[in-house]
Amino acid sequence: MGDPTEDGDTLPPGSVIAVIGTGIMGGHMARRLAQAGFMVRVWNRSAAKGRALEVFGVTVMPTVQAALAEAAAAIVMLSTGEVVDDVLFADEPPAVAALPPGASLIVMSSIPVATAQRQALACAAHGIAYVDAPVSGGEVGARDGTLAILAGGEAGVIAHLAPVFAALGRATRIGPSGTGQLAKLANQIMVGAAMVGVAEAFHFAASGGADLVRLREALMGGFGGSKVLDIHGARMAARDFVPGSPAQYQLKDLRTAQAQAAQMGLELTLLNTLTGVFTDMMAHGGTDRDVSAVLDEVARRAARPGEGE
Repeated sequence: MGDPTEDGDTLPPGSVIAVIGTGIMGGHMARRLAQAGFMVRVWNRSAAKGRALEVFGVTVMPTVQAALAEAAAAIVMLSTGEVVDDVLFADEPPAVAALPPGASLIVMSSIPVATAQRQALACAAHGIAYVDAPVSGGEVGARDGTLAILAGGEAGVIAHLAPVFAALGRATRIGPSGTGQLAKLANQIMVGAAMVGVAEAFHFAASGGADLVRLREALMGGFGGSKVLDIHGARMAARDFVPGSPAQYQLKDLRTAQAQAAQMGLELTLLNTLTGVFTDMMAHGGTDRDVSAVLDEVARRAARPGEGE
């Protein structure tokens, strides 16, 4: 397998792609890669989630190392940076070393910037290219292949992986390792603000007798229109809070953004406010509910103005 930064080619269909983590997002991504003609091998802590993909030609592997062993590229879609470290980097030798030299590790999980930079160095020591490529678009984007992919890493490596990214959505190189994660944190500040904004506007209007279904339809035609209003506004109007984007992951990313801001010497007022809202949501039954269920937290706060609990 040649060095993708030197030969300038792209990864052809038929190449082996490993997918580590086949949950809400990773399962759809593995399916789409298989349908795009790649040989997909998956590993998940809960093997049953992987076996549901076998109908699409996906092969379930018994260990992470077995999934990685012949892969030209591996996609990681695990819940946190700590979990990525535990699964791929904790042992000696690390599981990631099972990838062939010249292969690429694509971490699409949302993890801290410093964690991505450290993992990139660890991969380089084993001759493995590293791309931090977190995504925006949620379950719908993963299902439909319309994810916004925020890629940090060497330009040649990202270009080499273009067919992989094309099966999943639209990839944009932000800069060197770690900048994909930085872009994701910026995205999560924007999404959190939009989510709370829609929830507060909906609660305000509903309290005066407005029909939320009709309100959403009307607002989609104006400056307030957005994907958050479109997708999560529909969930709020229907009170459909089965998790497509679990709220605890939004809070995780906001806290990571807070920590990154502190390292950069920044005090971000809106970020701090949003983190407080989602922290309170978790404290009042928000765990394992969709992020759009922040509507209930907004309603709780509105009923008790001036109180922090």
